This record gives sequence, structure tokens and C-alpha cells, in this order.
Amino acid sequence: MVALSRTEPKPVSEGMTEISNFLRDIPIVDAHHHLWDLDRHHYPWLGDRMNPHFFLGDYSALRRNYLPQDYRRDAAGHNVVATVHVEAEWDRADQVGETRWLSAVADVAGMPTALVGHAWFDDPRVEAVLEAHAAYPRMRGIRSKPARPGQAPGDEDEARGSMRDPAWRRGFALLARHGLSWDLRVPLAQLAEAAELVGAHPDIAVVLNHTGFPWDRSAAGLEAWRRGMRTLAERPNVCLKLSELGLRDRPWDYEENRRIVLEAIDLFGVDRCMFASNFPVSGLRITYRELYDAYKRMVADLAPAEQLALFHDNAARFYRIDTSAAATTGPH
Repeated sequence: MVALSRTEPKPVSEGMTEISNFLRDIPIVDAHHHLWDLDRHHYPWLGDRMNPHFFLGDYSALRRNYLPQDYRRDAAGHNVVATVHVEAEWDRADQVGETRWLSAVADVAGMPTALVGHAWFDDPRVEAVLEAHAAYPRMRGIRSKPARPGQAPGDEDEARGSMRDPAWRRGFALLARHGLSWDLRVPLAQLAEAAELVGAHPDIAVVLNHTGFPWDRSAAGLEAWRRGMRTLAERPNVCLKLSELGLRDRPWDYEENRRIVLEAIDLFGVDRCMFASNFPVSGLRITYRELYDAYKRMVADLAPAEQLALFHDNAARFYRIDTSAAATTGPH
């Protein structure tokens, strides 16, 4: 195991709840991050024209290589023992290429520990794509973003198909055959539709990305978010990633985001939530060290077993990661 350099985490702000030594050094399974090598591989959203619809606005700072050494530098100061790489919109002409590349990266660098790949569920060749992904030992799941209702064909937001389309649903159902989970990433308006879908497939483990994207922080917006989240939380096969709390038009706000995180935990329960970084994307608003400092302070009043569940146990269980093996082989 290549150790992270340990330094004192930087406080998010003065006067916040202090964290215990247990929480300061708690083992972390980062349930959601990305890597990319723009010199060798094609990611249209990073290498071609900028996407004006990107949820954090200008993301030109992301148009650079982000590799294991960059992740380790950002994560220094926190005890990351395993990581989950989620597909980063690699060129869709070669959907398994990213999995092949990341598996080779992990063989050398010891990270990522687990992989979430991509497949279009409405593609007639979807079963062959899933089989190819599943042949890699680190593969755990698929993220495939359904199009938004009314999304224009020329919209640069990368998504395709409909959760109501029979062909899409047939492809989605194949996840169970291959032992793969689904990383669900949809905006608030689609949470109820997603709840219907996953309720019809209780044999597929699902994890909602990015806290359900509570972008509208008005009273009405947060109430709509609660309704959608509550509907999904009623499905026992759905877990939640507490991640990506950044907003397009304002700085990262600890108190506001703390309220959202604690409410999300209350809706889903401690045993179905997991913290994740979404780095390097979240780095547009907050550093990795500040982010995990904030997470730790948000849950400083919970019992140690609950803290361990949120930072380590739930993600390890969902993504079938043996962190005793990770301690021997990596990721850091």
C-alpha cells in the first residue's frame, strides 16, 4: 500500500463542531470519482466544444489530465483506503475502452479499486457490451443517463433513451443477469419516474448520484426535492451518494449543505448512504481536503458505527470491495 502523506486537514471555517480522533482518521471508501488522460483518450465533453449546459457552469479548469497521482495529491490528509471510478463520458463509440484502460491503470497504480462503466440500455448490442464490461474483475456497475423529458436532440448534455421506453427497460433489466448495479443520475424532475422503474426491478441494486441534485435551494425547490427523494427512499434497493453539493451560481456553503446532507440521511437512513467526492469535478467549488473536513463535521454528532457506515462500510458493501485486500494492494 502506497501511503498518503498525512497532514492536518484544513478547517472549513472557524467555530464548527470539532471532530474526534476516530473521525479524523476514519477509513474512507470514496464512492465516486473520475480519472482521465486527455493526451491519449477522447472525452467529447472535455476535448471538443464546451457544454454550455454543464451544471456547474464554466468547467474549463477540468480540461487537463487527471490521473492517480493527481487524485492522491488532492486526497492527501484523509485516510482513503479504496475508490470507485464512475464513467467519465469516454467516447461512446468504444464503451468498454474506458474499463479496459482503467483496469490497466489500476494494475499499475493500485487504484481505482472498483469500476462503474457505461452502456446505452436501448442499444441492440447492449448485452454484448455488458458482458464485455463484466469480464473485468473490478467492474461493479453501469451508469447510463436517460434523457430528460423534452431534451432537444442537439442538447450537449450527454444522455439518451427514456426510462419509459420498452427497449431501454429491456436493456436495463439485463443488469441483474450480469450482477451489475446501476448508478442513477437524473435531475430532480425525474426522481419519481426513476422510483417507478427501480421499484419494478427489486433485484437490481441502485445508487442515486449526487444527493439527488438539490439545485433549487428555494423553499419550494427543496420541498420538491424532498418529495422526490422520499419516493426513491421507499424503494429498499436504492442507496444514496452524499456528493456533489456544488451549485452553478454560488460558492460552496457549509451550513446550507449540512442541512441537506442531514436531511438526506434522515430520508434514506444511515445504512443506505455513502459519502463520495466526485473529484475532480467538485474541485471547481471546493478542495478535496475541505470537502471531507466538511463531511466529517456534518456527522460529528453521530455514533462512531454510523460514521464508519457513511464513510466506509456502506460503499464497501454496495460495490463489493474487500478493504482488507485494498490495504495490501492499494489504492494509495
